[in-house]
Amino acid sequence: MAAPAAFAYEPTPAAAQARLEAVDPAAYARSRNHLAGAVTGLGPYITHGLLGLPEVRDHLVARHRLHPGHKLLFELAWREYFRHVWQHEGEGILESLHEGPLPESAYARELPADLRGGCTGVPAVDRAVRQLHATGTLHNHARMWLASYTVHLRRVHWRAGADWMLGHLLDGDLASNHLSWQWVAGTASAKPYLFNADNVARYAPSSWHSPGTVIDTGYDALDDIARGRRPLPVRRAAQGALDLGALPDGEPACHGAPPGRGAAAFHRPDPAAVAGADVWLMHPWHLADPPPPAPGAPPWRVVAVLDDDHHARWPWSERRWDFVAARMVEAASLRWAAPAADLARALDAARAVHGVDDPHLGAALRCAPHARLAPAPRLHPPPARRCRSFSAYWAAVTGAAARR
Repeated sequence: MAAPAAFAYEPTPAAAQARLEAVDPAAYARSRNHLAGAVTGLGPYITHGLLGLPEVRDHLVARHRLHPGHKLLFELAWREYFRHVWQHEGEGILESLHEGPLPESAYARELPADLRGGCTGVPAVDRAVRQLHATGTLHNHARMWLASYTVHLRRVHWRAGADWMLGHLLDGDLASNHLSWQWVAGTASAKPYLFNADNVARYAPSSWHSPGTVIDTGYDALDDIARGRRPLPVRRAAQGALDLGALPDGEPACHGAPPGRGAAAFHRPDPAAVAGADVWLMHPWHLADPPPPAPGAPPWRVVAVLDDDHHARWPWSERRWDFVAARMVEAASLRWAAPAADLARALDAARAVHGVDDPHLGAALRCAPHARLAPAPRLHPPPARRCRSFSAYWAAVTGAAARR
């Protein structure tokens, strides 16, 4: 069974809608755990606000008559749960939420070069790394395998892996990405997530199979390794593994601003360009078209912004920059890149600044004097208090017990 070709992601509302129309919930429920399964391909469109979670749900329910507990709707709720945790923990999601299998000092803080380059000798890991580099996408099962190998078999701190992966993912979201790594690491879950060669053979194409490697062992042994009860295994190449060869250009670089031609599309903020106007604020986490202005109101002045402070801290691959910048060029007549405080000062010249809020935005933008940013639409009303697990969250928002 071969892995499916990577989706081509055009950064437009029409492409997002076409991707949504192509979703097959029944096939997804049957095959979602297989790397060649019927995944939705919606991630980049949801992360970048070209599709909202309620919009996805409403379409699927209306078209496919899904019941509220359908597996696809259940999985959509994980993204909202991670945002729920972020809302309550803030920057705390960047630290271990609780103690993991080993003390923090047991883990290295940098990824080894062979892992970053996809040259570990474990095909399941190397294929995952190279697919991430080549496409900016990765099946959720492969993300979990890669994270588990990194944390438990190479003893690298989850934060180092999460920061690295975020830069390369087209759908990279701080909450979903970093809390997923914590779930695998066992610092946001009851136990570490482990996998072995049999698991890979069940769910992945043959080119990913990894007999004879460090993952070709039982779960009891893997648990002992993760908890430090036995030493890390000696790494060895797979028996009969394909020669993956060297990456032609090494690991793709990540950038704190649009590289190449994309840089010319953005300018310093100009208060005069928005003086007295009703602005619609476009940002990387909400690239959808603005709603129609109120009856009798003038057209929106659409301003696309990039927060230099955020992107210096969380750089992106050129592929992701191309996705965001191309959409902004298409949809916004004004495109500004500057620190959040400078953007907010320039926008203060507008009569009002409308848009959709997102926690990735700097506080200066979210709290600007004229900002009227609406909360992002939600699948469920927020629980009254912080839920310590997805099971508790699911029960709070639906009254049902969570299932894996």
